[in-house]
Amino acid sequence: MTWRESVAALRLTKRAVATELVAFYFLWASALTPSLAETSPPQTAGVPISAGQIDSAIVSLDALAADIMKKSGIPGMAVAVVRDGKTVYAKGFGVRKMGESQTIDADTVFQIASLSKSLAASVVAHQVGAGIVHWNTPLVTHLPWFKLMDPWVTQHVTIGDMFSHRSGLPEHAGDDLEDLGYDRRTVLERLRLLPLRGLRNVYAYTNFGLTAAAEAVAAASGKDWESLSEDVLYRPLGMTATSSRFADFKKRSNRAVGHVKIGETFQPKYQRLPDAQSPAGGVSSSANDLARWMALVLQHGTFEGGQIIPGDALLPAVTGEVISSHSSTVDARPSLYGYGFGVGITPAGRMMISHSGAFALGAGTHYAMIPSAGVGIVVLTNAEPNGAAEALGASFTDLVQFGMVTRDWFAAYTAAMAELVAPTGDLVGKSPPATPAPAAKLSSYVGTYANPYFGNAEIAEVSGHLELKIGVSDRPCVLTHWDGNVFSVSPSSENQTDGSLSSITFKQAGNGTARALTIEYLDGNGLGLFLRR
Repeated sequence: MTWRESVAALRLTKRAVATELVAFYFLWASALTPSLAETSPPQTAGVPISAGQIDSAIVSLDALAADIMKKSGIPGMAVAVVRDGKTVYAKGFGVRKMGESQTIDADTVFQIASLSKSLAASVVAHQVGAGIVHWNTPLVTHLPWFKLMDPWVTQHVTIGDMFSHRSGLPEHAGDDLEDLGYDRRTVLERLRLLPLRGLRNVYAYTNFGLTAAAEAVAAASGKDWESLSEDVLYRPLGMTATSSRFADFKKRSNRAVGHVKIGETFQPKYQRLPDAQSPAGGVSSSANDLARWMALVLQHGTFEGGQIIPGDALLPAVTGEVISSHSSTVDARPSLYGYGFGVGITPAGRMMISHSGAFALGAGTHYAMIPSAGVGIVVLTNAEPNGAAEALGASFTDLVQFGMVTRDWFAAYTAAMAELVAPTGDLVGKSPPATPAPAAKLSSYVGTYANPYFGNAEIAEVSGHLELKIGVSDRPCVLTHWDGNVFSVSPSSENQTDGSLSSITFKQAGNGTARALTIEYLDGNGLGLFLRR
């Protein structure tokens, strides 16, 4: 029987055939040129790291951090570096709160925003290693109440799909509900109302898709997520300053306060409450604690000689599972994403594991690990994202790999981050009409308007103007007449930063009473229409 006939007889899948062909090619190539695999292993880097280069990079950190602090104007920063399983640098810069004298050190606790995703993936990897779940376990196996718009997708979407952002949910699905004050269970239940793209066809970053997967793992483990994270990751690593509960962060005496930029200075104006998306963005931690976690990842799941997470359970999380950003040109590198970890190839030809975290209300964080060099850096800041954390991380990893900083990383990242904190809404930058059409009687707009996804919107007349209440927040938004049946509103939240300006358009019924309204800043997925009850 020929090789092809053997394949047919075994009825291998297309993927298995491809695997067999690749294996056959390398066996054949190795037979002809035995040195091929030896001279060009996939771990080969194009640029070697010279002796003493990493030491020099570490020595440069004080000056690099001071420069970034000066350029950015941020209140404070904490930095830690791990090398060969040990913390070799840990230091704080600046103050915990602008206007006060308490300084930041390596034990200061920060809200780490989306770095939480990588910690969450580490928790899941532990449970995969323990046989509690698998990366390909469907969510509904342990979360039977969870639904998406497509019943087939509901039955097949897996933990890994959610952790790699390829479930088909739209980008940042559910974040708008969190902004309105809804709790975790409510947000997850309403994901079923969002439109879907093809399962595993498109990368679209979500906080609550990942949170849903984490909830499934917690259910399978018989614990709430916060306790599970503590039991299998934080406590075994000695991460005593780390928690997935906001209440624990709030109780820390040595904690950094978030800041936003007002004019030319940073001010402590808001407090982010991320419990609803805790697995995706609700962890608080210190530079020293996160250094311990980086040591675990860089040593394939071991820490101080003990195996915390089996290496084969962690490997899928820290290697590329999906293309997160396609190459913009034929000679450009793509970006990849694993399960809760960003994965990429540096200009030196080395794999890098990284992630950034951002709260527009006052946090910018970043880590980067180069496994082939055994080195990782984490940078935590207590200011809205402006590229400071990423710039320091990129400058350090440049020095590790090349012995020099290759570009002005702060300038590059500042431009890239500007969009994250930019005001939103269709009326931003616009002026009201000079001669607007008159509104109807304000009383004609007053009432309750229902929406299956967002819940009720209450329009009330207060002291000669209209006010909007939506979701579970008690704080009303003032409506200002714009033109005819169009009013403007200035929302304020994590996703609608200061200066946002959006339209609310009423539709009148034949009896002169408004029958519906559309809230533009909530209409990104086509769900912004509210009907009078």
